[in-house]
Amino acid sequence: MRKRSLTAATTLAVLFSSAALAATPAVADSTQLLPVRQTGDIVVDAVHQQVFISDPLNGKIVVTDYTGKVVKQLTTNLSGVDGLELSADSGTLYAAVQDLDAIAVIDTATDTETGRYEVGDKPRSVALAGGRLWFGYGGAAEGNLGSVDLAAEDHKVTLDQDGNSWYAAPLLDAAPGSNTLVAGAPSQSPAVLASYDVSSGTPAQLATTREAGSNLGDFQVTPDGQNVVVASGAPYYQQVFRTSDLNEAGKYVTDAYPNSVAIAADGTLAAGISGSYEPDVYIFKPGSGEAVRTYDFPNTGTTSGSDLLARGGLAWDPNGSRLFAVTSNSEGAYSLRVLDAPTKAASTVTVDAPATAPRAKQLTVKGKVASKVAVPAGTKLTVTRTDLESPQGKALAAAVTKADGTFSFTDTPPAGGKVKYTVAYAGDADHAADSGSDTVEVSRAKPTLTVNNNGKVYTYGKDVTFTAHLGKTYTNRTVEIWADPFGGDKPNKLVKSGKVNSDGNLSVTLDLKRDTKVTAKFKGDSRYQPASAASTVGAKVSVSTSVSNHYKTKYTWNHTYYFFHKTKNPLITTKMSYYPGRAQKFQFEVYYQGRWYPGDPAYFKLGSDGVSKVNITGDHGQDVGWRFRVRSSYINSASGDTVNSTTHGAWKYFTFTQ
Repeated sequence: MRKRSLTAATTLAVLFSSAALAATPAVADSTQLLPVRQTGDIVVDAVHQQVFISDPLNGKIVVTDYTGKVVKQLTTNLSGVDGLELSADSGTLYAAVQDLDAIAVIDTATDTETGRYEVGDKPRSVALAGGRLWFGYGGAAEGNLGSVDLAAEDHKVTLDQDGNSWYAAPLLDAAPGSNTLVAGAPSQSPAVLASYDVSSGTPAQLATTREAGSNLGDFQVTPDGQNVVVASGAPYYQQVFRTSDLNEAGKYVTDAYPNSVAIAADGTLAAGISGSYEPDVYIFKPGSGEAVRTYDFPNTGTTSGSDLLARGGLAWDPNGSRLFAVTSNSEGAYSLRVLDAPTKAASTVTVDAPATAPRAKQLTVKGKVASKVAVPAGTKLTVTRTDLESPQGKALAAAVTKADGTFSFTDTPPAGGKVKYTVAYAGDADHAADSGSDTVEVSRAKPTLTVNNNGKVYTYGKDVTFTAHLGKTYTNRTVEIWADPFGGDKPNKLVKSGKVNSDGNLSVTLDLKRDTKVTAKFKGDSRYQPASAASTVGAKVSVSTSVSNHYKTKYTWNHTYYFFHKTKNPLITTKMSYYPGRAQKFQFEVYYQGRWYPGDPAYFKLGSDGVSKVNITGDHGQDVGWRFRVRSSYINSASGDTVNSTTHGAWKYFTFTQ
């Protein structure tokens, strides 16, 4: 007997900590739900390939891998945790814990807290500069700067290091290894920005400005320490200021309500906005004022606008190969989006072929490779022709781009029917790969041949009649019907062969216990090509589910519910059509605020008799009053074989009482 632990808290935690049952491959953009109610800061640890995201409202730090999958949650005494800073060697994470007037010290190799510095009131942000750990702290009208001497054995904490107190705890940033610290007043209008020389351990103000827009959301110092890029609600672009005198030195044009800045080690800039109907993230190469790429996030909520980028919600993998973005939807659900190869300009390959063409006659195909960064003239493109003679595709001579990105080539198609031309651009260091295709309908004498029932799914053991229909031909009127049940132990078999009747039909009846591909074959004649037509149908499994160990059943909440005392474990028994290695998918869900939320499913092997018993264990005292349901299913492929079609058993509903 297998065991499955179930509590309401566990079910909901699984829901909010994973967007999918399977991890998205790291080679493509991916998205995972985050188990947070708010986000404060995000940093990337390239050494251990993990991402840290603080949640001030829940008082925790969420740790994900590079696909965004949550691997750990640090929740011990971190109430109000906000700003994060990673040491130069990525070995230590520093976290400002506002409600506890402290800075937590976390070992990134084990993701465990190893120490804590008691500092000033409500530290909000942290930054490393001049060999010290600096922090912005203070309540309303009492904002100030403090530092921790990391070189001192006692890690001495010094407060009140800025004579000009801030209205609130300032945000801080500094370039790696720099002696220049930049501070800014968050959410203030006009935004105040100040720069300091902290090489002596005492901040010596270099400059200050009130020209950094209004409603400051985020800023970051460039890797060389010479400039700071600022995102404020207004103006509608990311401003650039010199750190030495805070005079404006440029801008990156985005759109309304800038709220995020992230700069890669090579100077590539990711600029973000809080925009429901505009691109959310803009990528700028070093020295360029025009975005090489933009990202417009989808809408996963219930309003018309897209998901919104969180304030300060961007962070780079230091090598610039990935950009991490935290977003939220209208329902308050947060996600971590992993954008791969964001520095490469998006490319679009369009292909334009004639709609129709005669067989064995030359035709011309045209197209274009478009990108914000022009593709070099003379770039070779892979061309593939796919037709009845080459269903897997045949490579043709490469097409070559002109200066404007256009291309053209000629071909003489040897086969009729649909002929597809696919043109692929491999990309380069500055461009993402892409491909495009178009089809040509090439004339050729081809008979009509069909088999009915394609795509239908039947109950287990159903007798089904298949009819092959042959249209006009010249001399040959013979059709073969083959049946190929799924599974390696059953061969493809000729089940009937003969001449079609006066209506052009030939039929056979099959007893379906597996998914089956039924193929009609016509060998052709002197005026018509050979042809085949296939119909793939599904056969469900037989599945039943029973519940035991309950003390009563009752029809309520529109279903029959099984009632369990909190001291009893539900026993779920499933009977399913057997196949070697087959497992049933066991699902459970919890009802919460008008919706059923899925827990993490599991697969349990069937016995040779087709029976699987699952005992649901756990502290059911936590589950009293919650409503649950379970279901046993056969999932094609995931259940261990591909012999039958996905079949879901009936939901069984239950609850716990004292």
